[in-house]
Amino acid sequence: MNYRISSSQTNVQNLITPEELNQILEAVADGRYSWACVLILRFIGYNPLHYIPQRTYSRLMKENSQIETASASTNKPKPHPVNSSHCVP
Repeated sequence: MNYRISSSQTNVQNLITPEELNQILEAVADGRYSWACVLILRFIGYNPLHYIPQRTYSRLMKENSQIETASASTNKPKPHPVNSSHCVP
């Protein structure tokens, strides 16, 4: 397939922030290629539902909201355990 890229589409790098690019790269590194495609479409201003089926999009949203929730909870600082030998009665 051949696609013509207009000059306005060549500036995609200006549309994606470094944080968004990191999210895309993390998805690719984790093998979540479909999610990376959704992120790219969203970040450059396209509606992913115009390109993928609703059912697939819903599944990806559900799966990746769980992944993001889990990663957010692992990034929180963990409280230090209380060492009972140092506690004064």
